[in-house]
Amino acid sequence: MTKITRGNPPNLRNIRSNIYFHYIRVDNPTSLVFLSGQLSRDADGNLVGPGDMAEQARQAIRNMQVALEAAGGSLSDIVSIVAYTTDMRQFKEIVAARMEFFKDKLPTSTIVEVNHLADPGLLIEFQATAAL
Repeated sequence: MTKITRGNPPNLRNIRSNIYFHYIRVDNPTSLVFLSGQLSRDADGNLVGPGDMAEQARQAIRNMQVALEAAGGSLSDIVSIVAYTTDMRQFKEIVAARMEFFKDKLPTSTIVEVNHLADPGLLIEFQATAAL
């Protein structure tokens, strides 16, 4: 039986405890799902939310949801997420979009600013690992 324990060590403050945990321990997972980087593209491959960081983040998360459901999971199964953004100044917009989808079973989290992503117009990409 899979057991997932999320936590924050008492001697390591988590100033954004509403969006991530410092650690997640997964004992006896049935399956691990590794998601490729998900972008803000619709089912036809068209860019969603040009110039809008929050909408691009939402679409990338919706794409993670679609991929996880195809693999037999859901967003609540994500234990680790990495965000790559072209503009860290829009951190608040990214966090607000994430909070629409991740409310209680929060993943561990890393965010990195990069010069650019695979195509012009892309502002954010999410990569994740899920434990089912």
